[in-house]
Amino acid sequence: MNVLGFDTSTAATAVCVARDGEAASERWPEPEALSGPPGHARELMPAVAAAMEEAGLGFGELDAIAVGVGPGTFTGLRIGVATARALAGSAGVELRPVSSLAALAAGAEADPALALIDAKRGELFAALYEAGEPRWGPLAAAPKEVAARVRESGTSPLAIGDGSVRFRGVLEAAGIRVLPEGARTHVVRALHICRLAATALPKAPEAVLPDYIRSPDAKPR
Repeated sequence: MNVLGFDTSTAATAVCVARDGEAASERWPEPEALSGPPGHARELMPAVAAAMEEAGLGFGELDAIAVGVGPGTFTGLRIGVATARALAGSAGVELRPVSSLAALAAGAEADPALALIDAKRGELFAALYEAGEPRWGPLAAAPKEVAARVRESGTSPLAIGDGSVRFRGVLEAAGIRVLPEGARTHVVRALHICRLAATALPKAPEAVLPDYIRSPDAKPR
């Protein structure tokens, strides 16, 4: 199965072309990208084109396109989902939405895994996964609330994602393990978007929407 997958839920732009679950070409950003300015509008399509060329595939040879639908930054998700819809529609291939938090947890190499994306406003987008399945979440909550939920679950998960780095103090005080700041595992990896797409249900392009979890920061007057 040939899959093009990408994720724009954080400031990092991740792209992968996978054959049968293995990366044929991948753009896996360094963790420093998480704290920089988002560049999805200028980075995503060149990265997609380069990955497809490196993998030696045309869009007509894809079996599916997979996209991380969030939760995450509003602008990033809009760019990622709109691009995925346009590519799937023009190429006539399946579009498969994937949870960005599930893809983040898939890279933890630990069980249970607490996937945390910085939601701004002093909050986290969070989900706790055990054996690859969500135990709770996704949700948007303050770090102390997330820590309280973990305590109630009676687990000792490994926390990953830019949210775990930002709120390390609160999480570690609650007994939650957090990877070092420079760990690449904090970045949503597009290879895991591709792998999770294998079991995701395909949807019509127009039916794939960002999973914002909460209302946008800016509201019309």
